[in-house]
Formats: sequence, structure tokens, C-alpha cells
Amino acid sequence: MSRAVIEIAEPVERVQAHAKDTAIRSIRATIVEAPTRRRHKLSNTEVTHQGYVLVRVLLDNGVTGIGEASTLGGPRWAEESVESIKAAVTNYLAPALLGQPALAFEANALHMSKAATRNFAAKGAIESALLDAAGKTLSLPASALLGGAVRERMEVIWALASGDSGQEVEEAREKLRRREHRQFKIKFGFNRPQVDLKRLQALRAGLGDEVRLIVDVNQGWTEAECIRFMPALEELDVALIEQPVSALQLEAMARVAARTSIPLLVDEAAFTKEEIARAGAMGCGSVYSLKLVKSGGLFEMKRAAAVAAAHGLELYGGCLLESSIGAAAHLAAFATLPRLEWGTEHFGPRILVEDLVVNPIRFDEFEICAPDGPGLGVEVDEDKIRAFARKD
Repeated sequence: MSRAVIEIAEPVERVQAHAKDTAIRSIRATIVEAPTRRRHKLSNTEVTHQGYVLVRVLLDNGVTGIGEASTLGGPRWAEESVESIKAAVTNYLAPALLGQPALAFEANALHMSKAATRNFAAKGAIESALLDAAGKTLSLPASALLGGAVRERMEVIWALASGDSGQEVEEAREKLRRREHRQFKIKFGFNRPQVDLKRLQALRAGLGDEVRLIVDVNQGWTEAECIRFMPALEELDVALIEQPVSALQLEAMARVAARTSIPLLVDEAAFTKEEIARAGAMGCGSVYSLKLVKSGGLFEMKRAAAVAAAHGLELYGGCLLESSIGAAAHLAAFATLPRLEWGTEHFGPRILVEDLVVNPIRFDEFEICAPDGPGLGVEVDEDKIRAFARKD
């Protein structure tokens, strides 16, 4: 009995052609400083202009991909600054990738890991640009290259971080009136705990009991302060507390988590998969914040989500005030996760005076919508980039 002959030459040739056409010809980095609509305060800094590094990848087929690395006021939230990110991209990561096929995502991640340790924001921006270029080449959204979307929209949280309770109540009421946001994250840590608690009391009184409030202490409290003040947060029906103590004090965070009925959100305490596993095993919290600047790539961020979920942690889509470029990259990955219990806080495009794209990400009925165009699905506004780019 004769057997059917399976023809595989054409698909192999097509893959080889794509590998040749998508070779990385150049990688360029530009520092951009975009003004924000209001002051954004954290426990250790204050932002009025948000710093980004835009990474452009040019392929041999002429397609350009865009990625974005975000920081908060320099190397304060983590060790990277816009200056160090640009230097890492230009001097170490780009030379390691030139000539490599853009579609070889895992191999390219290995090349970058050999070229530079950590530097997660820089690596994440490059991989985002590669996914953008690859998606444009194949006429596919980045989410398809990441496994395929299971959701198109996500509940989106807004951060209140001016420190002025009166202004924040009015800001939140306007968001509710316009049906843009109904969950609010309150930034703590830049005042004494007693002052922050009074501010939170004013917000709860002004917004009512139906609004979900999250508190982000940004590592601003000691364990003793947590013991003293968390009962007040429980009385105010706070839904989630983000990183209350130093990221280095895992044992203290585990003790705090065991004492309170409010779930703790693990953020700065765990970047890598190994750190997530340790934090989960120690009981440092019950929710994990996913961020590209912590994982160093969208594929690695999905692995981080899997490790967190395997340790019983729910998932929260964190942000670092990204523009629509960085938000689109995150949403491409978030859209593919089996579960995203806490939605996302990617409000960054809305806090900018002017976004960096001509087609900003869409917000609708308290949710953010993942772009569905090829690649990241956003188009850079070159006029804005020229206006906000740092002059060398």
C-alpha cells in the first residue's frame, strides 16, 4: 500500500525566507521626557515629566518596530535610568542582536542575557520592538505571537498621587462621572502614616463605600508601622495593599501578610521567576504585580505570571506610567493570560499631557481595550517624539 507524500519544502522555504527578511539591521534608542497632567508622588520621588527610552528596530525587509522602556524619576524605583537604558541598548544589547532573525525571540533573549545582566527595562523595550516589527511583517497582532488573546478588554485602575485629598476626591469623581475608572490606587509613603490615613479617610468619605480602594505604600512603612496602622486600613475597607515594607525585608513582609485580612501585593520584592517563587513560598503576599521592567521581556513576563499563579498568587497588571506604546506591549501579554484577577492599572497614556502615538489606546466603560492592529497596534507620533526628545 502506497503512503501519501507530505510536501514540506514550501513551508520550510517560507520560514527560511522570513528568517532572512527579518534579520535585524539596526537598533536605535532615544530618550523622551513627556510632561504629565499633574504631579505624581511616590514615597521617594515626584514626577512632573515622565522619562522613556524609545527603541526602534529596523529589519532587512524595511519594517520598523517600536518599543518603550519607562522609569520613574531616574534610578529610584529600580536601578535603571533613561541614561543607563540608552547606554545598555546602544553599547551592549544592540551589537549582540545585529544580523539575528527578529522571529527568533527566545534565542534573542539569550543573546541579550549574555550581553548584559539584569537591565530588564532595556531588554523589555527591545523585545517589544521586535514583536512589533515581527507582527507588522506577518500582519498579526503581537498577542497572536504570544499565544493568542483570551480577552480584549480589562478593568483599569487609576492612581491618585497628588497628596491633596480635596483635589483627589474631585479627580476620582470626574473619572466615575465619565465612566473611565471605578477603582483607585492611593499612593502612600511620602507623608507620615497618620497624614496618609486622614487623606484616605477623606477619600472614602468623598467617594462612598462602593468604590474599590487600593493602597500603595511603595516600601514606605516599617513592620512596626504596619502593625500599628493596618487595622485602620481594614476599617476603611481597603481591598489591596501594595509593597508596604522594603523589598529586601521578605521575612517582615511575610509576617505582615499573616497579620492582616487585606491581601498584600508583591511588587518590588520580586522581579525574577526565582524571586517570585521565594516570595510565594514565604507567604509574602497573595497577589503579584506584573511589569515588563521587572521581567525583561514579554515572554518572560508570561513565565513570571505562571510561576506566581503556581504559588497561589493572583495577578495584577502593573505599570510604570507607560505611554500607549509601553501600555500596548503590556496589554498584548495580559490579553493572553488565562487569568488576570485584578485587571490592570495602565492609565499612563491618560496622565500624559500628550500621548506619544497618533492612535492612543482606547478606554471604554471602566476598561482599557487591547489594540488589535499588526504588531503592538499603535503608530508613533513623530512630531511628539521630536518635541519631547532629549537633545544630546
